[in-house]
Amino acid sequence: MSAARAGRYVLLIGLAALFLLPLYLLARGAVGTPMDVATGDWLPRRTDGAAFRQIFSDEARPLARALLNSTTVAVLQTVGTVAVALPAGYAFARIRVAYADKVFAVVLATLLVPAAVTFVPTFVMVSTLGWVSSLQGLVVPGLFQATAVFLFRQHFLGFPRELEEAAVLDGAGPARVFLAVALPGAGAVTAAVATITFVGSWNAFLWPLVIGQDPQSWTVQLVLSSYITAQSVNVPAMFAAAVVSIAPLLAFFLVAQRWIVAGVERTGISG
Repeated sequence: MSAARAGRYVLLIGLAALFLLPLYLLARGAVGTPMDVATGDWLPRRTDGAAFRQIFSDEARPLARALLNSTTVAVLQTVGTVAVALPAGYAFARIRVAYADKVFAVVLATLLVPAAVTFVPTFVMVSTLGWVSSLQGLVVPGLFQATAVFLFRQHFLGFPRELEEAAVLDGAGPARVFLAVALPGAGAVTAAVATITFVGSWNAFLWPLVIGQDPQSWTVQLVLSSYITAQSVNVPAMFAAAVVSIAPLLAFFLVAQRWIVAGVERTGISG
């Protein structure tokens, strides 16, 4: 092995260790004691897993229920966002009608509006519908994502028109062209959008905090925040809950990472 190649391996291992250090500190705090965290010892003095038993037996903080809520909200929001944004992106890329570009410009302009501006009107609307502390209130307001529409449009602008024209010559209508040709070719960008949406929904805090007023409708992020009070911070329990909460995200990312990279690359083929 050459010196240059060995140097690259050493550099990569060092960078990997640097990025994994926060995860190690999180795991150490979860299995250790508050004193271990306070003293900064690299290895915990005691590892009994008591914090993990505590977080699942604490009735005031229903972590198991919160994990189910977060999973349900993230899955429904991901599926709904893709179901709305994918045909919208295809329509903006392929259907030539009057004012299509202007409508798309309006869609993109919504990205310039700060979330704080629309937060209160959205809450008033959701409250009027009676969706506070409900699944609808957590899921529906996040289904319409201009970023997802933009990514799908960019993908279909670079998608070969020849494939669709060949399907038309075979007698396929617009719906069949979309379902049989365009949709199967959008797998990578769909995985990228789905992953971004899933992670964003799982990590959401402010909106679930306002809508989830009943502890039974809490998501995992709200349970994590409940371990920090004005009087104390339950560090081992908070770290243990954090380890449990990020495990699904790590698994999801490890499975979908190659599609994420491919999807982001393909959205920039043409503008």
